Amino acid sequence: MPGIWEKHMNFSQRSRGLFKTIAVVLALGLPTALVISSADARVGGGMSSGSRGSRTYSAPPSTTTAPGSTSQFNRTYTQPGAGMNSAAAAPARGGLFGRGGGFLGGLAAGFLGAGLLGMLFGGGLFGGLGGLSSILGLIIQIVLVVVVVRLAMSWWQRRHTPQAAYANADASAGAAPGPQTNYRSGLGGFGFGANNAPLEIKPDDYEAFERLLGDVQAAWSNEDVAKLHTLATPEMVSYFEQDLAQNRARNAVNKVTNVKLLQGDLAEAWREGETEYATVALRFALTDKTVDRNTGALVAGSEQPGEATEVWTFARRPGAGWELSAIQQTN
Repeated sequence: MPGIWEKHMNFSQRSRGLFKTIAVVLALGLPTALVISSADARVGGGMSSGSRGSRTYSAPPSTTTAPGSTSQFNRTYTQPGAGMNSAAAAPARGGLFGRGGGFLGGLAAGFLGAGLLGMLFGGGLFGGLGGLSSILGLIIQIVLVVVVVRLAMSWWQRRHTPQAAYANADASAGAAPGPQTNYRSGLGGFGFGANNAPLEIKPDDYEAFERLLGDVQAAWSNEDVAKLHTLATPEMVSYFEQDLAQNRARNAVNKVTNVKLLQGDLAEAWREGETEYATVALRFALTDKTVDRNTGALVAGSEQPGEATEVWTFARRPGAGWELSAIQQTN
């Protein structure tokens, strides 16, 4: 009965084609969906942006407020220079899974590419890897992926632990490694003594940092670019303008209100020529919501208050006040 077999074959081909399409869409769309769902709408867009002078590519020391590591910069004008240490010499996206690839990055890319090719050409999920379509082959490949992930995690831990220790040692020759006791100051939640940094940070400076936290968020919510120019470096303002333009393109506006510092402490402070830098860990409460520009209807976020922990770097030149120079997300 040729007719029945022909119908069955056509149905199988259509099913296989549909499965391939779904698999490719999921493989390509899932990372994007994860990025979108994890991103925050507040100022900075939940990304790490800006510059920390010659320490842009060095991780700031951990503190009581932010005991973990910070993410590398997604956006920065600073390029790695010859005067930076070995950690700074690597591009922001380099390393294990970086822009340059790396050993494990290439291996992981090979698995993904082989899997997609296998689905597209009818060889199964991992058909591109020598035709391993059996259950045994699938198990072996899963084990290999698990090994790669474990190696990546071990590498990441080894990479960040010595960085934090070095940064603390560099802050002061006589200081013990690691953040010291976080003494409460009563100044809006700031603690003193997180690091014995060469540059002295006084109570007035902490008050300025807390004030900038609220003023920057308010200017962002009001889309007041002129005000942002008085609060942040030109580089940071350029990123804010890009993010605001994206909000306008989708007819949305982000409102960040009820900002209150809950806890903060100094990670490090230093001088570069005439410019002074201070990197501070901030844990603050806020209400972060995105609404339709015309109707005011809630698009994203929540009316309920939440919390965020970020690491902000401020810069100051002689005769001028502190300006926001960088925002980094915590891991």
